[in-house]
Amino acid sequence: MSHQIDYTIAVYPGTFDPLTNGHTDLVLRACRMFRRLVVAIAESPHKQPAFSLDQRISLAREVLTEAGASNIEVVGFDSLLAHFVRKQGAGVLLRGLRAVSDFEYEFQLASMNRHLVTEVETVFLTPDEKHSFISSTLVKEVARLDGDVSEFVHPRVAEALKARYQRG
Repeated sequence: MSHQIDYTIAVYPGTFDPLTNGHTDLVLRACRMFRRLVVAIAESPHKQPAFSLDQRISLAREVLTEAGASNIEVVGFDSLLAHFVRKQGAGVLLRGLRAVSDFEYEFQLASMNRHLVTEVETVFLTPDEKHSFISSTLVKEVARLDGDVSEFVHPRVAEALKARYQRG
């Protein structure tokens, strides 16, 4: 089944568990570059996410809409990324690079995706330096131990994390 590829459409995949200010920064940068940006939230049950797929989609929609991202669509997926990208008609896979340590893994992913969907290009963006150390994993760990994550996530995400890890 052949789908038309459009290089003005990008897919930004991830678990976004939770969506951080670094993710939001990357989405806003990408919105200026592409006609349409699909924020693709992976179900990823093997990662045992803190939030359900529906919760992550809802939080991302709320945060990104408030941030002014107008040419985006937030959707969940549970298929092979290559199939999802092809179904979207996207010509670009967007990935974030925070540090050199991300590069090796991202390079492997990009190579595999190029093998699976040869017509799709992978583009790497880096977040603003003030967000470069933020990861969803670190944010969850700080929140789980009752630390303040308000500097790293949208207030709505901070509330959701607090509710998720409420002690008592």
